[in-house]
Amino acid sequence: MLHLNRFEHSRRPFLKAAGAGLFGLTLPTLLQAEEHAHQARAKAVIFVMLFGGPSQLETFDLKPHAPEKIRGPFRPIACRTPGLLIGEHLPQLANISDKFTVVRTMSHSFNDHSGGGHYIQTGKRWQVPIGGGFNTTPQDWPAMGSVADRQLRGGDDLPGYFVIPNSLGRLQEFATRLRRPGEYGGWLGRGADPLTTAVEKRDAKDNPYWRDCTDDELTFAIEGLVRPKELTGDRLDDRGALLKQFDDLQRTLERPAAFQTYDRYQARALSLVASEKTRQALDITRESTPLRDRYGRNLFGQSCLMARRLIEAGSRYVTVHYDAPDGYGWDSHLHSEDVKHHLLPTFDQGFSALLTDLDERGMLAETLVVALGEMGRTPQPTGNWGRNHWSTLFPAVLAGGGIRRGGLYGESDKNAEYALTPPTGPEDLAATIYDSLGIDPELRLPDVQGRPVAINEGGRVLQEIRV
Repeated sequence: MLHLNRFEHSRRPFLKAAGAGLFGLTLPTLLQAEEHAHQARAKAVIFVMLFGGPSQLETFDLKPHAPEKIRGPFRPIACRTPGLLIGEHLPQLANISDKFTVVRTMSHSFNDHSGGGHYIQTGKRWQVPIGGGFNTTPQDWPAMGSVADRQLRGGDDLPGYFVIPNSLGRLQEFATRLRRPGEYGGWLGRGADPLTTAVEKRDAKDNPYWRDCTDDELTFAIEGLVRPKELTGDRLDDRGALLKQFDDLQRTLERPAAFQTYDRYQARALSLVASEKTRQALDITRESTPLRDRYGRNLFGQSCLMARRLIEAGSRYVTVHYDAPDGYGWDSHLHSEDVKHHLLPTFDQGFSALLTDLDERGMLAETLVVALGEMGRTPQPTGNWGRNHWSTLFPAVLAGGGIRRGGLYGESDKNAEYALTPPTGPEDLAATIYDSLGIDPELRLPDVQGRPVAINEGGRVLQEIRV
C-alpha cells in the first residue's frame, strides 16, 4: 500500500482544481503552489554509516529481562529519554539523549553487507542478489547524497556531497580493493558521485578508528588526485602535502587544455575541488585543540568534526563511514570485546560531540543527523558473545532538522528479534530524509538514457518522529 506524505496531500487538491479549470490556476502558478507546499525542514544532512551492523542489544534496544543467553553481558544505564534502554558503554549519548530520537524498528530482508549498505544509503534494494557481488556497479541506485546534490546544488565554490574519511571498503582487509555500493551516483552517472577523501592506515593490521591519529595522517586528501603510494614517507611527514595537492590541481585547471578531456560535470567537480573554500574546509587543523579533543583524536571522531566543518562551509550532504579496517569492526561475529573497548567508546565520544557541537552553534535545528548500520545482530549469540547478521531488526538514531528531541519510535519484541509495531524500511528512512530536505520523495529523475525513474517507491515519511 502506498502511503501519502504531506506533499501528496497538498498536491492533489491543486491538481484537481487545475484540471477543472477552477481558481484560475495556470501551470506556472500550480508549480509554484507545489513548491511552497513542500518546505524543507533541514538545509543539510550528516549521514553516519556504522558499517558491519551494530548490535541492537548492546546499543539502543537492550533487553535486561530476556533470558541470559539472549540479553548479553552489557546492562542499560539511566538516560534522559523515558523508556529508552541504552547500553552502559554509551554514557555520553545517554546524557544527551534528549537531543535525538531512536527508531527501534529498522528492518529489511537483504541480510548482506554490500546489499544492505546500498539499501540503507539509497532507499532502494540492490539489483545484485545476495552473494552475487560486493562492489558498486553503474546500474546501482543513486545515493541520497547524489540526489540531494543534484536537486539542492547551491554555490559554485564547494562540492555539495562529500564522503569521508574514505570510500566504503577502501581500508577493509579483503582479497581485492573494495568499492562497496550505496554512496555513488549509480544510474544518474559519474557526475553525481561524491567528492571522496582518503586517509591511509599505517599497515594491514592498523585500525585508525581505534587510536589517536596525528595531523600528518589526517590530511583528508582527495581520493584519486594523490595516489596512495605518494602518501608515505616524506610526503606523509610534510604537513604541506594537502596544500601542494590543491596548488598542483589549480595550476592544471588554469590551462584551458585541461578541460578538453572532461565533460561538464567533471570540469565542475574539478573546479570545486580546487576552490579555496574546499581547501580551507578540509583542513582539520583550523579547529581548536580542546574541540578536537572533545570529538576524540581517532579517525571516527575527527571525521565527525570534519563533517560539521563541511556542512558549516555550505555542503548539503556528508556521509561519514565508520568502516572495518580489521575486516570485522561492527560485524562482531567472534566476540564483544572490540565492541566494548573500541567501537562503542569511540562512537559514543564522536557522535555525542557532533550533536552537542552542532547544537551549541545553532546548527542542529537545520541539520538532519542520522546514524545507523546496514543491519543488526542475532539475539542468539556466538562464542564469547559475538552475534551474527540480523537485518530483520536494528536501530537508527536521528537528530536535528525537525526531528523530535528525546523521542522513541517503534517497539520490538522481548528478545529484540522482531518489530511489534510496523517495521521501518530503508524506503521510509529515505522518504523522511528527502522530505526533510524539501525534496519530493516521489520525484522522478532522468537516467543516463533520459528515462524518468522514481528515486523512492513506497516509502512513508515518518511524521511521528517530527516536532
